[in-house]
Amino acid sequence: MGQTLAQKIIRQHLISGSMQAGEEIAIRIDQTLTQDSTGTMAYLQFEALDLPRVRTELSVAYIDHNTLQTGFENADDHQYIQTVARKYGVRFSKPGNGVCHQVHIERFAVPGKTLLGSDSHTPTCGGLGMLAIGAGGLDVAVAMGGSPYWLTMPRMTRIELTGSLKPWVSAKDVILAILSRMSVKGGVGRIIEYSGEGIMSLTVPERATITNMGAELGATTSIFPSDENTRLFLAAQGREAVYQPLSADEDAVYDETLTIDLSSLVPLAAQPHSPDRVAPVEEIGPIHVDQVAIGSCTNSSYMDMMKTAAILRGQTIHPDVSLVIAPGSRQVLNMLAKNGALSDMIAAGARILESACGPCIGMGQAPRTGAVSLRTNNRNFFGRSGTASADVYLVSPEVAAVSALTGVLTDPRPTGDAPVVDMPDAFMINDNLIIEPAPEGETVTVVRGPNIKPFPLNRPLRGDVSGKALIKVEDNITTDHIMPSNAKLLPFRSNVPYLADFCLTPCDPEFPARAKAENGGFIIAGSNYGQGSSREHAALAPLQLGIRAVIAKSFARIHMANLINNGILPLVFSDPDDYDTIDVMDELVIESADQQVENLSEQRTVRLFNRTRNQQINCNLPVSSRQAEMLLAGGLLNLSRKVD
Repeated sequence: MGQTLAQKIIRQHLISGSMQAGEEIAIRIDQTLTQDSTGTMAYLQFEALDLPRVRTELSVAYIDHNTLQTGFENADDHQYIQTVARKYGVRFSKPGNGVCHQVHIERFAVPGKTLLGSDSHTPTCGGLGMLAIGAGGLDVAVAMGGSPYWLTMPRMTRIELTGSLKPWVSAKDVILAILSRMSVKGGVGRIIEYSGEGIMSLTVPERATITNMGAELGATTSIFPSDENTRLFLAAQGREAVYQPLSADEDAVYDETLTIDLSSLVPLAAQPHSPDRVAPVEEIGPIHVDQVAIGSCTNSSYMDMMKTAAILRGQTIHPDVSLVIAPGSRQVLNMLAKNGALSDMIAAGARILESACGPCIGMGQAPRTGAVSLRTNNRNFFGRSGTASADVYLVSPEVAAVSALTGVLTDPRPTGDAPVVDMPDAFMINDNLIIEPAPEGETVTVVRGPNIKPFPLNRPLRGDVSGKALIKVEDNITTDHIMPSNAKLLPFRSNVPYLADFCLTPCDPEFPARAKAENGGFIIAGSNYGQGSSREHAALAPLQLGIRAVIAKSFARIHMANLINNGILPLVFSDPDDYDTIDVMDELVIESADQQVENLSEQRTVRLFNRTRNQQINCNLPVSSRQAEMLLAGGLLNLSRKVD
């Protein structure tokens, strides 16, 4: 029986376990990436491992999230990351060099290699045939130390692309169409692998847009074959030497297959407030638009920017629209400046932002009250833009640019000929903002600003775990709900005690105070709890507040791993209807919790008792024996350091 492409790469990197779906495996990690939103904590955790140097083939620390620098906090964190990277053998991408995923696929991604990143959109590099996975910062820190990455062996989903895209239809429409069919939960526990004749018409930047938003499906990762288009992209980046052809075997067996006819697609938009609320732009209609933001790690490539510039050339944006454009990397920005496309954007009235995440994560450009904002981002969760009353629609750069000119959401197909942009034969290469680490053995002083505080550590699990149900939330709660990441809070990513006061406040402003008053307790949640970002702070802030367990109908993959890594029990209702039997402030207890976790393989369930209602509730604890040991130790760091 043949293998899928992902299975081939996993087998080449397999350290432990059986490649059977649902079984826990460990794989060797070749490369890691961090960004500054998650990076400070990841490097603090790496330092806690007390290792002299990273042991990966390549590790890169990017600065792309905290770039507003409205106070000393961001700049201090940047200096910490730069000095810790220099000391431990990590390359450092300075502010202004670009968004981590865009820069990494340009300069570092290698077909057939593994990449672990402390950002949920790390699978972007799957567009180049790399097995790229997003994870929590602690998992990345441990991988930098040379340990394998543990995960549940995913199921394999094949998406066969047939036909080719029509004018004005783009790669963004491909992934939006898939989201409309699979939903934000449809990829959980799966690797999405693309194949079919349709992939031949997609360039690497277009493929990267699709794999980037595989994160919105909840997938472990997404991957395209490495083929002639891959070789051309790498050659244009001066990196053809790392190219190798990679594809699935012809007789590879997949768990499920979905077929998408590219020629049948039309311009689409994801409506507020979820990436899977997708409808054709034509059906949504010409709603008034206040703001347009083009960029983010999803749609900020050179080709995206050139199409945008071509649409804007010689035009003027609508007087009611604010248009902001953020090229994804300095390479892209430099090329736009040299060929005149940047001038076309500026002349049309666009505001040019630096090459950073910016509006996508709520770092600036918050819309006005009640505004409609069209964005080429990957997420439109409630309040993520920085304005709770705003309605954010996710669209392609083509739809965004045309709508900026008309002032309303516009299907661009009737407006004229679509721009055609060819892949350049050579990209402009200048890596002088990527700082090499110090030679091994050189003394480097790590600089820590006053905003960097010790991160919380859990205690080993002992005896009963009791407390009150402090909050009860619905389905699809995101990490933006659990630990908001707006422009006011992002500078404090290295200060968990401060951030904890904002934990889950979008759901209940009184939650932090209640958690402190009760000395911790439990969180009750619906399905897909913790979807979205990989931010470990969504586990660290609850830990700071004394949360002992989260009881949910189901969990998103990365967040569940982050809870386990920090020693917080992720319990799943055996009967989802039991969710309705718990009210806020009910008194709950897990009697002899340590013994229940130790005996998990025998009893299969964890017994939770609601003292208020005198009712027993059975819960599943879907962890491996290794993860159970981690929970008993109070988290991965305690286990790694053998804390008693």
